[in-house]
Amino acid sequence: MTGTTTTMDRIATFVVALALIAVGLLAIVWRLGGLPVPDMMDTSSATQLMGQGWWPLALAALGIALALIGLRWLFAHLATSGVREVSLPGSGKSGHLTVDVKAAAGAAADALADTQGVRQVSGKAVRQRGQLVVDLNATVDADAELTDIANSADRVSSELATVLGRSDIYCRVRVGVSSRSGRRGLN
Repeated sequence: MTGTTTTMDRIATFVVALALIAVGLLAIVWRLGGLPVPDMMDTSSATQLMGQGWWPLALAALGIALALIGLRWLFAHLATSGVREVSLPGSGKSGHLTVDVKAAAGAAADALADTQGVRQVSGKAVRQRGQLVVDLNATVDADAELTDIANSADRVSSELATVLGRSDIYCRVRVGVSSRSGRRGLN
């Protein structure tokens, strides 16, 4: 999710929470007899309003607007934060020199996968909180030497920064331990 989507989610959650708290408190106060509710209510003004010719059109417009807002909200949550290309340093404001950071992430994953004890690695480039992050997810054997894997992850991260030539790209390596026993390549 983008920062704007996260902010809008937090605002919407706050507003809905306040409304629910207010309705809940109102119900408690009403139940305890704190709200004077008349025995008879005059609904003639509401009946007249609903009898107007423009009323169904106004409700239809409101329904369409709410449906479009809901669809926009859903698509904002489906949007991927994946990044394919980034500009290289020295390309100026025009950004004509680019690198396929997705392919670089895949190559970094392949390099990390060559480490003894690593079963598989996947790599992708994402934008998180305004930062470009190359995310490597590695699955290792339960008996793998973590020091070797950590050293290899450091080396791959360093090489990735050198290859891309950008200091604003971060590399995150997540290591998970395989639940199956046995080493890759051994029978």
